[in-house]
Amino acid sequence: MTDQTTAADTAAPARLTPEEESKDAFFQRAAMLAEEMVAAHGKEFAMGTLVLAARWIAENRLGSSGRAN
Repeated sequence: MTDQTTAADTAAPARLTPEEESKDAFFQRAAMLAEEMVAAHGKEFAMGTLVLAARWIAENRLGSSGRAN
């Protein structure tokens, strides 16, 4: 190690927790879906769809009890 390099700089990368791994997998799936939507229908459609989904989540309109129509 040099004077400017610390043990933390050379340590092995931290392992993800099971929750972090799960969230990462969902993020990758969401990114792939967004890319497919952009390719098929353009950025405006993809953004609108994702914003609408976020709104439905915020309004508890998704899920078994509040399924959006």
